[in-house]
Amino acid sequence: MASLFGFEIKRKDDEDKLKSFAAPVDEEGSVVVAAGGQYGTYVDLEGSAKNEAELVTKYRNMLQHPEVQRAIEDIVNESIVVTDNQKVVECVTDDVEQPESINKKIREEFDEVLRLLDFSNSGYDTFQKWYADGRLYYHAIIDEAKVREGIKELRYIDPRKIRKIKEVEKKREGEVTLNKVKNEYYIYNDKGFNGINAASAGSASGFDGVKGLKIAKDSIVHVTSGIVNENNSLVLSHLHKAIKPLNQLRMLEDASVIYRISRAPERRIFYIDVGNLPKMKAEQYLRDMMAKHKNRLVYDASTGEVRDDRKFMTMLEDFWLPRREGGRGTEITTLPGGQNLGEMEDVLYFQKKLYQALNVPVSRLEAEAQFNIGRASEITRDEVKFSKFIGRLRNRFSILFDKILEKQLILKGIITPEDWPDIQANLRYDFMQDNHFEELKQVEILQNRLTALRDIDEYVGKYYSRKWVRQNILQQSEDDIKELDNEIAEEEKEFGDEGDAGTDQQQEPVQQEPPPEQQ
Repeated sequence: MASLFGFEIKRKDDEDKLKSFAAPVDEEGSVVVAAGGQYGTYVDLEGSAKNEAELVTKYRNMLQHPEVQRAIEDIVNESIVVTDNQKVVECVTDDVEQPESINKKIREEFDEVLRLLDFSNSGYDTFQKWYADGRLYYHAIIDEAKVREGIKELRYIDPRKIRKIKEVEKKREGEVTLNKVKNEYYIYNDKGFNGINAASAGSASGFDGVKGLKIAKDSIVHVTSGIVNENNSLVLSHLHKAIKPLNQLRMLEDASVIYRISRAPERRIFYIDVGNLPKMKAEQYLRDMMAKHKNRLVYDASTGEVRDDRKFMTMLEDFWLPRREGGRGTEITTLPGGQNLGEMEDVLYFQKKLYQALNVPVSRLEAEAQFNIGRASEITRDEVKFSKFIGRLRNRFSILFDKILEKQLILKGIITPEDWPDIQANLRYDFMQDNHFEELKQVEILQNRLTALRDIDEYVGKYYSRKWVRQNILQQSEDDIKELDNEIAEEEKEFGDEGDAGTDQQQEPVQQEPPPEQQ
């Protein structure tokens, strides 16, 4: 195998002992190739590489729709909360079973990761790219002469220009076929992969006829949405399920505008008296009258403009009917316009369907809906589901921090590659919450607990113990009880000493003052 661009972290190879008949679960949409020959043969390349680039472009086009953009902004604003005096996200190492010196270094390196991502300034944009595109790629740049200094820069890569490749070896043992990943790497092409032929074979550049750069796996930070298609071969975005409702809404809105423009005016009916003119001359006379009086309006759906265009037949044209001599002569009447121009139930239906596909409560996107800041009991069920959805997004997005932090800690020699799985399992990321709503919720919870405490106070010592009340009413853990007892004892001792000291200071001048008789 030829050398790859970038660096690679050496890990202990335990895969020789692990065998399975099932292929590893792939949530990254990697192009799977057969491990054989020098570079392998690519399978289903047309259906994978090309469609992924098209999907990302389609997702970005969806952002141009105002309702989709508004929904995504609402999701990003809930997920990433930026304040002036607090961090956007913090690394919590309370459960990590490592010495405190190591945990402190982990927290310091996490702050360095946030600095590399410029997360305090571009956190909104980074999260929006990941949510809309469904994937995120960064190139971790290091100084190969000074590896111990860790990652120097994280450079964003357009997901349409890079693909992950997995070489899978299938070995037959009896009646069972065993699958094993032999090699993983990335291929980068500045022109993208739209023109790849499905029958192309591997070459020194990675694709037959397409130049590309092979990059080591550890040089790229790759995070996806975790959503894949039915064949498990293509990564999808959270916007994917909203493609159909959005197209339906667009078509229905255009159709509604065209219908209202065409049916709004009252069209006229011209009965033209042609007398005893022959048929040919009568038709010519009728056309002359039409050209003299008609006014054709055409609606352009692409720009929303209405222009006067006399080249095309439109629904706005009047009706011109010839009438022979002996009739009632020339007459002009009108046809009534549309009677149901104010009905918008069908458009509103598809709007709600689009909001549901985007997992955003409909009440958040309705301009006429009132915004209520009140008790937690007044929160709707959709808001609770939306809050849990935001939590899942944050957990999935945190994989970005995990992958960057792993490389940073190993490169600087703080931990070994074998230590990372145990650290990752106990590592948590605390995202900043919206302070106002979080405070309202916490205050209301405390008020309810204190109310219950007052109601049960007369039964303490008779039916309930103090410990039971603290654990079940105030929801205090064993550690909380010990910590609070120590703080109460320290405060009583501190305030008690201050009170005694103050009394002594007041009495000392009285004792030093001589009696009046001696004066």
